[in-house]
Amino acid sequence: MNWAMTELVKSPKAMKKVQDEIRNYVGSKGKVEESDLDNFPYLRMVVKETLRLHSIASILLRQTMKHSKIDGYDMYPKTWVLINTWAMGRNPEYWPNPEEFLPERFEDSTTDFTRNQNFEYLPFGGGRRVCPGLNTGIVLVELVLANILCSFDWELPKGLKREDLNSKEEYLAALGSRHPLELVPIKHVVKISDH
Repeated sequence: MNWAMTELVKSPKAMKKVQDEIRNYVGSKGKVEESDLDNFPYLRMVVKETLRLHSIASILLRQTMKHSKIDGYDMYPKTWVLINTWAMGRNPEYWPNPEEFLPERFEDSTTDFTRNQNFEYLPFGGGRRVCPGLNTGIVLVELVLANILCSFDWELPKGLKREDLNSKEEYLAALGSRHPLELVPIKHVVKISDH
């Protein structure tokens, strides 16, 4: 959620687009319910793009089960393999402008958290070793983001500019921000003329 908010604050067009999507659906109801989440395709794109840039674990560790050949190398059973998901999410061969936050890249994409067989996008691992908390995690992230984006407008603290926000990760196994995100929430008031 921190990474999504960081990227959205740095990208005002994406922030406006996702807030408009949520607010137009929710209206004066004022609160997003779990049953509403399927109505927010752009929010889902924002989450996918955030996870592409800021994967949950930068390195996946797997052990081979049978003999295989990969790029001419023999991989024997019980060989430990490190999978660099951070680099995969930034590979220009698969992702045009890989360092940019562009949720629209997922608009007509079949790339998904669980059914991706191309392996260019593995924020939760893949195959039989996919994260068991994936579904719960995604619902929670989408629900919390939807509610805070619906209820508040977000500003940077006085004296801070978008360019000052740091998007550099830290830690090898679980990527976190070097600097905590600080934002000022401003209560969004629904006007009668808005709906």
